Amino acid sequence: MNQALIRIGTSAFTAAGWEGSFYPQGLPAREQLSYYAQHFDTVEVDSTFYRTPSLSTVKNWDAKTPPGFVFAAKVPQIVTHEKVLVDCDEDLMEFLKVMSILGEKLGPLLFQFPYFNKEAFAGVTDFLDRLIPFLKKLPAGYKFAVEIRNKSWLAPQFADALRSRGVALTLIDQSWMPQPRQWFEKVNPITADFTYVRWLGDRKGIERQTKIWNKVIVDRQRELSEWVEVLEKVAKLRIPIYAYANNHYAGFSPATVEMFRKLWNATSEQKLPSFDEQAGMSNQTAKTQSGRLFE
Repeated sequence: MNQALIRIGTSAFTAAGWEGSFYPQGLPAREQLSYYAQHFDTVEVDSTFYRTPSLSTVKNWDAKTPPGFVFAAKVPQIVTHEKVLVDCDEDLMEFLKVMSILGEKLGPLLFQFPYFNKEAFAGVTDFLDRLIPFLKKLPAGYKFAVEIRNKSWLAPQFADALRSRGVALTLIDQSWMPQPRQWFEKVNPITADFTYVRWLGDRKGIERQTKIWNKVIVDRQRELSEWVEVLEKVAKLRIPIYAYANNHYAGFSPATVEMFRKLWNATSEQKLPSFDEQAGMSNQTAKTQSGRLFE
C-alpha cells in the first residue's frame, strides 16, 4: 500500500528491554531515534503526555529523522486529566506552538481521556456539553484525535460531534473496549479525513507477567487479523491510517508492528514493507545488528 495511506509505528521509541532486542547492544541513546526512523516512518510520542517538550527537544527530533517521517503526540495531561478541558487554552496553545516546529513532520495530536466515572460525568451527553465548545475553539491546520475509554459513550451523537469538527475518533484495542469489528456495528467511527488506531492491550494484566518489553508474551494474531480486515476497508476509502502499538499489547511493540505487516501482506495486493525492507537491509544484516529481532 502507498505509505501515504498507512503508517504504522510504536508508542514511544524507547523502552526497558529494547537494547539488544530492537536496538543494537551498546547503541548510544542519542542515536536511538535515528535508528528507529530507519525501520518505521512514524512514532507516537508518549512523553508529551506528561509535559510540553522544550523547543530544543523538538528540534532534535526533527534533526534526527528523515523527510517524510511523522510524529504523532499526546496532548499534555494538564488538558485532558487535570483541567479536563476547562481553562486550559494557554496550556494547549503552548503545546501547539512548540510542536509546530516539526512542520510537515507533525501528525495527529491525541486527546487521550481517562475512564470517567459517574461523579465526573453523568453520561456521554454531560461530557459532550464540555467537549463540543472546546472542539469549536481548536485552531485549523492540525490533525486532532480524541480517545475515550467509556465504551457506553460510543454512540452516534459522540461520533457526530467529532465529525462536525473533523476530529478523529481514536480506535483502540483495549481489554474492556469493543473488539475491532464492533466499532463499526453501532456507529460509523470514521469521523475525520484520517483514522487513528492504538493497540493498547491489558496494562495491569501484562504487568503482572513482565515489565521488561523485549519479547512477545501474548499472542495477538487473532486480534490483529481482525484489524487487518477492518483497516483494509478503511484504506479502500482512501482514508489515511495512523496506527501505533504499545508494549502492553503483546509484550514487544516492534514485533506487534511486524506481525501486523505480515498479516496485512498475506491478504492485500498492495504490500507494506517488512522491518528489513523498510531499513533497506537483508534479513541477515538486521539479525546481526539487532540480535534475535522477530525470531
